[in-house]
Amino acid sequence: MEKTIYLAGGCFWGVEKYLSLVIGVTTTQVGYANGHTKNPTYEEVCGGGTGHAEAVRVDYDPDQLSLDALLEHFFNIIDPTAKNRQGADVGNQYRTGIYHVHPEDVGVAAESLAHLQKHFYETVVVENLPLTSYYPAEEYHQKYLDKNPGGYCHIPSSKFEEAGETPPGIK
Repeated sequence: MEKTIYLAGGCFWGVEKYLSLVIGVTTTQVGYANGHTKNPTYEEVCGGGTGHAEAVRVDYDPDQLSLDALLEHFFNIIDPTAKNRQGADVGNQYRTGIYHVHPEDVGVAAESLAHLQKHFYETVVVENLPLTSYYPAEEYHQKYLDKNPGGYCHIPSSKFEEAGETPPGIK
């Protein structure tokens, strides 16, 4: 049975592309998570007043990919110590977060973040919260890097080649 988690890691174009390449991920969709306005537009989210994070809905097969392994992949493409920014993108919409819909995922995410913290002197600032809202982004944002292969991305291209591999720390 498929499971779903929402991950925010800066600009959603690259995060979506990378996660779509991970073995065990069945579907991805970009959107706006955990804000305080209904049906925000990209322009409104970028304006900073909605409180939404650019996020990716990730559906995955837990028989092929554990949440812990999925989070290891996610951590491989973010700076978990950067608050409200990733790469050159700055603003509250570019914060990092794990937004769960399954209660059992809270502890898995917390343990994964605690393990991650052991590798950094700076504080890991990735949110670990229940999903309170999610709105799919406009169609032109969906699979953006597939539609625009030379499009902007804060994730180094070498990371996309690693997406189908077992992430570091996972046996």
